[in-house]
Amino acid sequence: MERRWVGCDGYEVVGIVRAGRQLLRVRRHGWTIADCTSVAEVAGHVDLADLCEVIEFPVRRRTEGVGGARTSSHHR
Repeated sequence: MERRWVGCDGYEVVGIVRAGRQLLRVRRHGWTIADCTSVAEVAGHVDLADLCEVIEFPVRRRTEGVGGARTSSHHR
């Protein structure tokens, strides 16, 4: 799973591999701003304190036979 950080004003930082090297790609509103070799280099484009890691949770699949909400008999 890809790690991704987002910040203010549409900034996004993702890890990539280009020509066998690991880089941090800085994007803004989907446009590539820079491919950085260090976190210090990323800090030249975006305030690191504004970045939050995006954590994708697994999707729960609905199982067959699951009915709607029911009430207990003592609430009738």
